[in-house]
Amino acid sequence: MTLSEKLETQGVAGAPDASATLLPWPALREQQGAQAAAGEPRQEDREGCPGGQSALLMAGAPEEQHGAEPPEGGWGWVVMLAAMWCNGAVFGIQNSCGVLFVSMLSEFGSQDDKQMVFKTAWVSSLSMGMIFFCSPVVSVFTDIFGCRIIAIVGAAVGFVGLLLSSFVSTIEPLYFTYGILFACGCSFAYQPSLVILGQYFRKRLGLVNGIVTAGSSLFTVSLPFLLRVLIDSVGLYNTLRVLCILMFVLFLAGFTYKPLISSASDKEGGKKGMLRFPPVKKIFSFSVFKVMGYRIWAFGIPAALFGYFVPYVHLMKHVKERLGENVQEEVLLLCLGITSGVGRLIFGRVADYIPGAKKVYLQVISFFLIGLMSMMIPLCNSLGSLIAVCLFMGLFDGCFICIMAPIAFELVGAQDVSQAIGFLLGLMSVPMIVGPPIAGILRDYLGTYDVAFYLAGVPPMIGGIILSFIPWVHEKKKPKEKEKAVDEETTKKMLENESTSASGTAEKPRFDSSKNNNKDIFKGYILSVQ
Repeated sequence: MTLSEKLETQGVAGAPDASATLLPWPALREQQGAQAAAGEPRQEDREGCPGGQSALLMAGAPEEQHGAEPPEGGWGWVVMLAAMWCNGAVFGIQNSCGVLFVSMLSEFGSQDDKQMVFKTAWVSSLSMGMIFFCSPVVSVFTDIFGCRIIAIVGAAVGFVGLLLSSFVSTIEPLYFTYGILFACGCSFAYQPSLVILGQYFRKRLGLVNGIVTAGSSLFTVSLPFLLRVLIDSVGLYNTLRVLCILMFVLFLAGFTYKPLISSASDKEGGKKGMLRFPPVKKIFSFSVFKVMGYRIWAFGIPAALFGYFVPYVHLMKHVKERLGENVQEEVLLLCLGITSGVGRLIFGRVADYIPGAKKVYLQVISFFLIGLMSMMIPLCNSLGSLIAVCLFMGLFDGCFICIMAPIAFELVGAQDVSQAIGFLLGLMSVPMIVGPPIAGILRDYLGTYDVAFYLAGVPPMIGGIILSFIPWVHEKKKPKEKEKAVDEETTKKMLENESTSASGTAEKPRFDSSKNNNKDIFKGYILSVQ
């Protein structure tokens, strides 16, 4: 390997100037600073987008450098456990909202208010929807400040929102404290947990995502029983204060998100301590929507989710009305959580073996079966049949969730994955917010949940049909993308050759007759250009 190639592997391009090629690292830093002061162009790191998952760094010291490939472990396992807790705390509370929903009805409801189910459903649906609605904004802030700062701030805001929710006396303030403040904090804590994983894992990303998303399943299994015991013993308000402990641990977990990629503010401001924001066009980038496969995905997923959250909110109330007050309806959430965790582990690993965008077919199958299971809920007249339905629904819910990030990587690439996930989650917020209140209106006016569950099964099937076109569209564009990549690579090499030739003729090696090492310098120069 030539000297210039060795220098290129350290992130510094070999230069024709012999004095430059033989300088040690500190001197190279000084020389680069002098070039910048003189106005000479500086090579930018094309894969250093902070929201993306590239691990390349143009750092200022050798120990800060990382290779192009993620470490696939090491401190990444600690990050994985922290992200797992994040998924558990955020979605464990959200998925257990059926228990809180029943408690809120009894705490704030009255016999004269015929729309109480509709009003109370807004608390849970607004909370879940806001987690996704904030995602595009969260992706922007994550790109600017990095994963660790955003996760810590988000957990702190969520803690404050949940604590304030324990002091309200009517249902309306919960729309803000629980539905907006707590949910926005959860959103800012949740999305960095997806982005940071791509900095540490690539080959095992499907498996790691399965393990991380299984955290919500573990909490969904245990929290309903814990919430029922707490509500019966200490009441709704003290139960919310106990849940604040989960958010405080999440606050501490955010400190483990050690970044492998510098944030945009660091890149713009350098190491001078000045916070400089990148250009607006760089922040609000809509380039992901130029990808046809992503556009279909970003439309099909929200279309499928209009009925997705309905069982989580209304299933507990439906079971009480259908089977009586003495039924342990929390068992159904237990079944959903167990099989959802199993599905995330299994299908997360299966996705690693499915090439390219064909991973989408797993989501297509999931949506068809989730829709079918939702339609079967009104047909079940016993707890055993409902358990069977929830087991299958949870299994394919886990399949849908765990392969979100791997599909985003396949469709838009590592550099734009943060924006891609952010925009998708933002679009998902609309059906997540609207679905449960519509089901509540149908229950208030029809006196039963049957029609609501039948209708909730239709959107997932429609969304599955839309998603089935993605692999075909993605494969069709591959030849054009390869041809474009070859042309760009050829153009790049031609420009590099021209630049080398021009610099070789314009800048000849300088010799100092007063020194005795001119021959050694000349030899180093010859070796570097060969």
